[in-house]
Amino acid sequence: MKTHKDTIKLMLLLLAIFQSSNLRASEAKEHDLADTLSATQLVSAVLKANPRLEIAKASWQASLAQIEQYSALDDPQFQYGFAPLTIDSDNSNAQNSEFGQRFEVSQKLPFPGKLHLRAKVAEFKADNRQQDIVAIRLQLATTVKSLFADWYFIHQAIVIDKLKQNLLKEFRDITQTQYSTGRASKKDVLGAEIALAKIKHQTIVLHRQRKTRQAQLNTLLNREVDSVLPKPQLITEIRQLPSLKSLQIKAMQTRPELKAIAANINVHKTESELAELAYYPDFKLSAGYNSLWDNEDKRFNIGIGINLPLNQTKRRAAEQAAKANTQHANWQKLDIQAKIKEELTIAYALVEESLHVMQLYRQQLLTLADENVAAATADYSSGKGDVLSLINSKKNRLKILLESEQALANVQRRFAQLEQAVGSIEPLSTKQTGVIGQ
Repeated sequence: MKTHKDTIKLMLLLLAIFQSSNLRASEAKEHDLADTLSATQLVSAVLKANPRLEIAKASWQASLAQIEQYSALDDPQFQYGFAPLTIDSDNSNAQNSEFGQRFEVSQKLPFPGKLHLRAKVAEFKADNRQQDIVAIRLQLATTVKSLFADWYFIHQAIVIDKLKQNLLKEFRDITQTQYSTGRASKKDVLGAEIALAKIKHQTIVLHRQRKTRQAQLNTLLNREVDSVLPKPQLITEIRQLPSLKSLQIKAMQTRPELKAIAANINVHKTESELAELAYYPDFKLSAGYNSLWDNEDKRFNIGIGINLPLNQTKRRAAEQAAKANTQHANWQKLDIQAKIKEELTIAYALVEESLHVMQLYRQQLLTLADENVAAATADYSSGKGDVLSLINSKKNRLKILLESEQALANVQRRFAQLEQAVGSIEPLSTKQTGVIGQ
């Protein structure tokens, strides 16, 4: 009896372990993200899950399928005819009693080179559709990197916000103690309460912003908007930029708009070549059998036919349209190149500005704030300063620290825009170092 109970207990234990492991597996599958999140991991996850890419891929695959369609011959044609008056079974004349029928199979053959050029047109159009995928990947990567910078800053701001709350609570308690001893006024106490209430309002705003960014990132990840996202990793601090000239050269080679317009130019050039071949006739081969001929040797026949390209006006119009479209695309290319250089120059200047601001905070303002806190602490310890001055110095340091984190996030956002201007999803070649959390 005891052995039977032990067996049941063991089975229940194994069942519980199995269910627990399944639950953990399902949770891991749902989140499919690491314990902490980096911008690179987030971009990779979005590019795998976002449905916009699948829509663009489906359009590209449809254009690829058209290559085979345009390079294929028309279906062969079969024709059948008969002479109704020959259907007379009572006719005693054996020569006229045969049922008169006619069969013919024909195949249209375009002038040599036409099918090849049609296939090339479809191929270049597919190349154009492929650049839509690259453009969407770039746009998604830029959006994700910018949202990640927000995600990082909000988490840092929440940490600093808690430090501010503790500091203001300390300030309120001190003010209330001084008021009870007559060393502070009621106005000072109310001022401390107002400052604490304002920081609580800021806490609500920060948590709302965190929920908003979480919903936006989950939407990009094709997940439920309220799914839990990991905390962000400490982002890297960019120390040095590549030269603007090198980025311009790279942009001219990688931007999908330029590759798309190059594909369009090839489409119009090929259509121009196709328009030139339109002056030449297509062929039609046929083979048939006609029982209406009395001479059996004449019943089987083969033939060849051509269309007569007499209407030269429409062919000249098609040729002129193709050449005009080619010229239009060439001018478009020059316009896009100029706009890319402008966009890249502006993005580069914004990154430089953000880097200078971040370095100002990291190398000077934070150091001065720390020195200010140290001086206020020394004055308070020696009896030369009061506690309110010490608290104000700490508040000022937290304010500068928050602005420093904002400056760091701004660098990441603007650097993401620079990478998009270059046409690069991967980080550009820069010297980067890890940023130590404060």
